[in-house]
Amino acid sequence: MPRTYLYAFIFLIFIAGIPVAANAQTIEDTLSAKQKYQNELASLTREFEKEGYELEILMRDERFEIYGSIGDRFKNSAERTTPTLDEYKEIIDFNTKIQQGLEFINQHNQQLEKAEQTYGISKYVITAIIGIESKYGQVLGSYNPFNVYVSMMAVDYRADFAEAQLKELLKFVGRKELDIFTLKSSYAGAMSPAQFIPYSVNKWWVGDDIFDINHSIMSVGNYLAYFQERTNNLRTSVLRYNPSDLYADAILDLADAIKKADANK
Repeated sequence: MPRTYLYAFIFLIFIAGIPVAANAQTIEDTLSAKQKYQNELASLTREFEKEGYELEILMRDERFEIYGSIGDRFKNSAERTTPTLDEYKEIIDFNTKIQQGLEFINQHNQQLEKAEQTYGISKYVITAIIGIESKYGQVLGSYNPFNVYVSMMAVDYRADFAEAQLKELLKFVGRKELDIFTLKSSYAGAMSPAQFIPYSVNKWWVGDDIFDINHSIMSVGNYLAYFQERTNNLRTSVLRYNPSDLYADAILDLADAIKKADANK
């Protein structure tokens, strides 16, 4: 896979823990959207059939729905709509996350130290990422990743990305023999306390359970170490997690703040 495509592919992700525009379902997000996009869904089903995927069976499930305004969720993300780092930190409740980060380290220090020793990534950076991505594992998302990626293709928003991620998701649930509709994700289809998109789960996940916090800790370390080895720059590696300068600055500032608080406790 070409590197430029890979990096776009790894956009890991506009975070579930950060508030965006209203979460209320719009009229396009009701089940009637299936009717509105029936031609797109039929075309999608035919294309995936050529590769051996039976999407029609999944689309008949009562839990399948179309998020018709999915594109707006991306466009209204905090990283895209917040002009300054201070405002961004206010949105993510930065100061509260410092204290929560200390508590997280106290609870999971053994696993965090194991990840630090294994991958050479600071436990404070790993903690900061899980803190911002999922409020330290408390917010895993209210969407379903299958519905997310089918919706993105149906409404033609970043359709190539969504198609590739859907294939990765189908590989993952097939390998794990999971009910795809039991999975929870962000509006970008990112799963677990680490908020990994399906491609990243298949490539960098460490462990069997994507909702296990210990596996999330190791997986964040593994992910960052992969890019640290290639870029020799921690900030650039964090940007592979989410290509936003605000995000990278907030992660590194939070990691430093937690480290200082930990030293002074």
